[in-house]
Amino acid sequence: MGAPLETAMTPDATNAGTPTGTPLLLLRLEGAATLLAATAGFAALGGSWWLYAALILAPDLAMLGYLGGPRAGAALYNAAHVTLGPLALGALAWALGSTVLGGIALVWLAHVGLDRMAGYGLKYASGFGATHLSVIGARGPATP
Repeated sequence: MGAPLETAMTPDATNAGTPTGTPLLLLRLEGAATLLAATAGFAALGGSWWLYAALILAPDLAMLGYLGGPRAGAALYNAAHVTLGPLALGALAWALGSTVLGGIALVWLAHVGLDRMAGYGLKYASGFGATHLSVIGARGPATP
């Protein structure tokens, strides 16, 4: 008989449940669409491209969480790379009528889309390289 379900389903750097083929291609295209839509929204708001350039990689500062170990690193990284954060900030911006907060939310969302397009997904606590989209290693993210 096989391994218990919890063992078989526990992702690590070798079996992160990575999609392949058409599902991976669709997830990457979804990331590209998110990047493009968020960037178009930022342009429509009349946001400063200096702000866009300054903030587009800011969510990656969350990688500093890995200084506290893989569990803390994954938690902080995921908090900065899940779409819930920029969507919540965007809703707050809309409620307050703040184009500045809206612009920040759209740049943040664009970053998430850029990462998904490139194959960088949400992290598992087993290590930085184990993500929901690919196993990242010395050769970079898996290709579709």
